Amino acid sequence: MNVDLNSRVAIVTGASRGIGASIASLLGRCGAHVVVNYKQNERMAEDLVDDIISSGGSAEACCFDITDETQIAQAVKYIAGRHGRIDILINNAGVSKDSLLLRARVADFENMIDTNLKGSFFCSFHVARYMLKQKSGRIVNISSIVGLGGNAGQSIYATTKAGLIGMTKSLAKELGPKGILVNAVAPGLVETDMIRDVDQEQIIKNIPLRRIGHPEEVAGVVAFLCSDLSSYITGQVVVIDGGLYA
Repeated sequence: MNVDLNSRVAIVTGASRGIGASIASLLGRCGAHVVVNYKQNERMAEDLVDDIISSGGSAEACCFDITDETQIAQAVKYIAGRHGRIDILINNAGVSKDSLLLRARVADFENMIDTNLKGSFFCSFHVARYMLKQKSGRIVNISSIVGLGGNAGQSIYATTKAGLIGMTKSLAKELGPKGILVNAVAPGLVETDMIRDVDQEQIIKNIPLRRIGHPEEVAGVVAFLCSDLSSYITGQVVVIDGGLYA
């Protein structure tokens, strides 16, 4: 059975590269019209849009900063007005800067909170207004296994990703009666720019599958959660880590 997202409108934040780009690409191949959000990487976003369209899909790029609620509100209003609906929101945009507790800086804390947690909250806030009118929708938050198990040197990042899980479970209970499903995925070590400075070989020794993950493997789970195949799943956190925390 194929994942069918035809006629659905999906917003993917931070979609110009990495996991976000893979998610946007797959949703496009599944039939959704994909709004590729970006903040700075316009060329990468436009290239992704071109790739989706050349593969027979439908997409557009949309620039807005998820740390700015005013920009979020304006963008969501524009998208809903242009397409008449919003069916899917993928809260993917995120940043990470590792630091031991006693070396943490206020600026880094604020940036990660604003991007990873506050941004996802207000994107959900504004998109949910339209989903409530439709009495349907899917919200998928991209968390991390660090939000479940913690990690030395990542206390701030873990705080934001754990917060996303709490938000997921609360919104699932709040929005479920209105037909809106809210879930999260928690990737482990995935091949993106974020792991360039990570000692991959040491971690791989502890992964039962003995390799790091690929963005496409995260995208596959996200597409499933956006489809009718997951119509009785909400408030859940799907771990995608090759068995690291099994």
